[in-house]
Amino acid sequence: MEIGILASAAIFVLTYGGIALGRIPGLRLDRAGIALLGAASMLAAGALTPEEAYHAVNLDTITLLLGMMVIVAHLRLSGFFRLVNGWAVTHAHSPLVLLSVVTLTTGAFSAFLVNDAVCLVMAPLVLDVTKRLGLRPVPYLLAVAMGSNVGSVATITGNPQNMIIGVISQISYATFAAALVPVAAVGLILVVILVTLLCGSEFRIPKVLAADAGPSRIHKSQMLKAILVTVGVVVAFFAGVPVAKAAISGAALLLVTRQVKPGKVYREIDGPLLLMFAGLFIVVAGAEKALLSPDLIEAVHGLRLTDTWILTGVTAALSNLVSNVPAVLVLKPFVQGLPDQQRIWLVIAMASTLAGNLTLVGSVANLIVAEKARAAGVEMGFGIYLRVGFPLTLATLTAGAWWLSGVSGS
Repeated sequence: MEIGILASAAIFVLTYGGIALGRIPGLRLDRAGIALLGAASMLAAGALTPEEAYHAVNLDTITLLLGMMVIVAHLRLSGFFRLVNGWAVTHAHSPLVLLSVVTLTTGAFSAFLVNDAVCLVMAPLVLDVTKRLGLRPVPYLLAVAMGSNVGSVATITGNPQNMIIGVISQISYATFAAALVPVAAVGLILVVILVTLLCGSEFRIPKVLAADAGPSRIHKSQMLKAILVTVGVVVAFFAGVPVAKAAISGAALLLVTRQVKPGKVYREIDGPLLLMFAGLFIVVAGAEKALLSPDLIEAVHGLRLTDTWILTGVTAALSNLVSNVPAVLVLKPFVQGLPDQQRIWLVIAMASTLAGNLTLVGSVANLIVAEKARAAGVEMGFGIYLRVGFPLTLATLTAGAWWLSGVSGS
């Protein structure tokens, strides 16, 4: 029994350590591979039976994420995001206006669509816009990364950790949005202010921008269908339809087409992210079964996680230590059963998401933007990111904790 417990503890620590680093030195394993290796090791160590492992995988979360990926893929392939890009170019007549448009557009998309997928689309568009306008791209890329993180806090479908929280907590889509949309709105304003103040003088010097929208291939009928289905899915979310059911139904409807080859859509699906989720669910379930004891849970409860400010700090620190999705899964057994579950989960959603803006490696969205920039020959360094990310994270976490404390009366 002791050997099994020690093995489970070692697997858990090594898996989370690998997830935090993003790799295992000397091996060609990414986060998805590390999570799957950890899951298989839990089975091999006897921490879980195969049936328990299958049950541990939260299929509602996987289904929701898959459905949203397909929906975003159709919007991108139809030219919707390129159309938005053209509109931004023709209507942004100064660097400050362009920065505001980029931030608010990215934030709005990320509120309803998966923020990682939004960054995959928006980063190349911003690189193209700034190149044609003769502007430094880094401030606008910061706005994409930070705006996507902040905007995604608003709803259950904004990012993967919110999806997990939505499924676990059973908080309705409308209730979740009503609590956190104000936090996202304030955060987006702070992104614009801090990037303007901390990223050079081009925003303080009057400058008139002029550029045409450039060539853009638009598939009007497919775009119209994608927009209508997306709006219908969002309406279903607010109407109380189970989010996984609404998302996968919309995705299936979009796949019924004579214009888009299925292979193009499937290439847009982030398979490694889905695999990482499945693996982490199993690793955490194995650790819970083997390691959790009443004494350990009571000791963690001694940290006073019912206090909004303390829970915000713990969640933010853990999110930067092991990333936001693993942090949510680790916190789950320690907060379930605490009073005022709705507030508890809203605080975790807020803090785990906003903590992603602290450093360049704080969220997958940040890494996506940095990688797209590097591929285009633009370096978005750790230092410039931290210069804006540090004060932004402190300000938004403070605003979020204050808001949720006031709303809940805690």
